[in-house]
Amino acid sequence: MDFEWWHWIVLGIALVIAELAVPAFFVIWFGLGALLVGLLLLVAPLGATAQIGLWIVASVAMVGLWFRVFKSGEYLRSRTRVGQSDGDTIGEIGLMTKPTEAFARGKVRFQKPVLGAEEWECVADAPIAMGERVRVVAIEGSFLKVVKA
Repeated sequence: MDFEWWHWIVLGIALVIAELAVPAFFVIWFGLGALLVGLLLLVAPLGATAQIGLWIVASVAMVGLWFRVFKSGEYLRSRTRVGQSDGDTIGEIGLMTKPTEAFARGKVRFQKPVLGAEEWECVADAPIAMGERVRVVAIEGSFLKVVKA
């Protein structure tokens, strides 16, 4: 049985629509592969084996491109990492650039970026003067909790 061009177009549209029900963002590439085969069949006739082979190659290539380009995270590296694991942050030493009173906001600056930023607003249980060295003891929302180092 040979597949017609419209078979592939219908399959492609069905798979793209099925992506709405599947939260993995994976089925769409197989749907786009089927649409590509359908469009190629409008230009040149292919046998059933060649059609299925082309669909598999196109789909796998698109999945590979997805993981290589978009999932690599290059576009995420410029964002701050607030809300992520704080294990590497606890214990970091910084310098107070804006003094803080007890439970009031101040600012601390780090020599290297911490969670994607060099300067953070902070809170402390006791007053800390500008220029004092401080150590991060916790992350509380979007603030760092610090104590004198």
